[in-house]
Amino acid sequence: MYPPELVAPMKQDLTQVGFAELITADDVDNALKTEGTTLVVLNSVCGCAAGSMRPGVKLALNNTKLPNQLTTAFAGVDRDAVDRARKYMLPYPPSSPAIGIFKNGKLMHMVERHHIEGRSAEMIAEHLKAAFDEFC
Repeated sequence: MYPPELVAPMKQDLTQVGFAELITADDVDNALKTEGTTLVVLNSVCGCAAGSMRPGVKLALNNTKLPNQLTTAFAGVDRDAVDRARKYMLPYPPSSPAIGIFKNGKLMHMVERHHIEGRSAEMIAEHLKAAFDEFC
C-alpha cells in the first residue's frame, strides 16, 4: 500500500479532468452497470503511467466521441476496486497501468501495460481516440 500523500497528485492528475474515483468493488460494479460506455483507467505509480499513460489519456479527451463515464482506480491503493475491475477485464492478465473501454458492462477494448510502455503520450492518445471512435 502506497502512502496517500505519495499518490494524491497522481490521482488528481485524472480526477481534476473529470474522472470519478473507484474506491470499492461496489463502485466498480455500479459504474459498469450504467448503460453506455465507461472508460476504466487503472492508474499506477510507475514511470510509464506518469510519462505516457496519464498524459495520453488526457490528450485522448480531445476527441469528438468520448465514453459516457470516465473512471479510475489506483493500483496498490484502491485494492478492492482494482481487483474487481481486473475481474471484468478477464481474460487479460492483471496489469497496471491498464485501460479498459466497456460498453453496457462488457469489455470492448483493452490497453495493457505492454501497449503503454515505450510509447509516447501522443501515441497512446491516438490509440484511445481510435477506440473511442469505434466503441463510443
